[in-house]
Amino acid sequence: MKRRDFIGIGSIAGVACAAKRTNTFGFSTGGNDERPDVLLIMPDQMRGDCLSALSHPVVRTPTLNKLASEGALFERAYATVPSCIPARYAMLTGLSPQSSGVVGFAAKTITTPTLPDVLASHGYSTVLVGRNMHQKKESGTCGYQKNILGSTYVSNDEYDRFLRREAPESGGIRKLIRSSGNDVNLWLASSWPLNDDLHPTTWTVARSKDVIRNESPDKPLFLTTSFYSPHPPLFSPKKYFNRHMASILPGPARGDWVDWDAVPSEGTPPYTRIWFSGERCRRAQAGYFGLIEQIDTEIDSLIRQFKERSEKAGRPWVIVFTSDHGEMLFDHGYFRKCEPYQGAANIPFIIAASPEMGLEHGLRNRQPVCLEDIMPTVLALAGVRAPSCVDGTNLVPVLRGKRQNIREVLHFEHARCYSDEQEFHALTDGRYKYIWRPATGREQLFDLDHDPSEINDLSLADSSTEQLEMWRKRLIKRLEGRPEGFVQNGELVTGRPYPPLNRTTPLFENEASTR
Repeated sequence: MKRRDFIGIGSIAGVACAAKRTNTFGFSTGGNDERPDVLLIMPDQMRGDCLSALSHPVVRTPTLNKLASEGALFERAYATVPSCIPARYAMLTGLSPQSSGVVGFAAKTITTPTLPDVLASHGYSTVLVGRNMHQKKESGTCGYQKNILGSTYVSNDEYDRFLRREAPESGGIRKLIRSSGNDVNLWLASSWPLNDDLHPTTWTVARSKDVIRNESPDKPLFLTTSFYSPHPPLFSPKKYFNRHMASILPGPARGDWVDWDAVPSEGTPPYTRIWFSGERCRRAQAGYFGLIEQIDTEIDSLIRQFKERSEKAGRPWVIVFTSDHGEMLFDHGYFRKCEPYQGAANIPFIIAASPEMGLEHGLRNRQPVCLEDIMPTVLALAGVRAPSCVDGTNLVPVLRGKRQNIREVLHFEHARCYSDEQEFHALTDGRYKYIWRPATGREQLFDLDHDPSEINDLSLADSSTEQLEMWRKRLIKRLEGRPEGFVQNGELVTGRPYPPLNRTTPLFENEASTR
């Protein structure tokens, strides 16, 4: 990444991208028949390794495998701030955390154009179905012209009213979760207690199909199908839950760098540092893996109907599948997210398209990509120029087979959420991952090609001294000028305040951007 001239958010360059989002931005586009329909499928908290295309030992995802064969699967995709609010902010705006100032679990009003904003200004119908984007009320609808909302933690949204109407004995989704012994943030797991057609995942797909049928074919469609699964509550339908409970499940990763004596086996809020084995671990895994398999099954018909809509309208189609962040699922003694390790930060990232879009089929890529890349990539496929402030990289040349570097390194981070020790900065070039903890100064280095589960911390080996120094210098260059003061006199400094919102962060530009 290469800096602009340390221009602050309130400067001329910052304001240039802060126009009211209802404006028309004046970018050029092709004719109606050239604009693809776009389907963004977004689970919540899905790990990047939970795809059978990546040889996961138990999770079966034939629908996603087929989708990847129609385009590209990016194996080293990351949430640059791996928790829901900042990750979704980055996806919607294309802004890196260093540009937006959203560096942790905190909400900030969106004032820059979003992906659905820009598409709407170019004649698209923009619709969100399912889990909301988790932004401040002042951000409005984030550019979605229609919202059909359903979650598992919100009372009286469309899904909750549906459930109360169809299953009045449930008392609504919140009561149902409590009565089934589950929780919206914990590892507690059980099978879904009602008919499968009442499950929030099934409802989200059904409402998305309604949109596909009912939206005018005269306009291109940008549909976001947003699932709350596999985020807890871990209540997959019985057929998935029971199958995994009867299977041999993989044990969580156990890093040789973990002080296992210090990891508790019983948890109190916020439930992030925990180690389970045995029945509790198996049930959590069965619920989590089952929710992913349910999504894969349900979206098969959704994808088919979406493609049929486009074909009938004489329009191409584009489908993106990703998640806001992953889930540690007890790896290295962690549960939930906000960590730099693969379980939490690595996300699924598939982009597929109809043949006329010219994408290479079956592409596998291990270069680092991130949620910020979705906005410029989708806009480029739609024939629309991205706003000048967008930090993400347009991946279309790579998708069409061009052999080029997407970026030299990707930086991702998380400010204090549950504890100071959780703060991190990380860099990856797709093979190696370097981690620095600003509260303690601890460094880690992993070789993801040879050690994808991050079992062996190379920073503990004397032979890695020079390599550690190289990565440390890269991070110093990246963090120079940050208002938190992470770098002083050319050295990393520990113990600096690291709030989740930083309103004076400099703007940065991706030197490899092809926008």
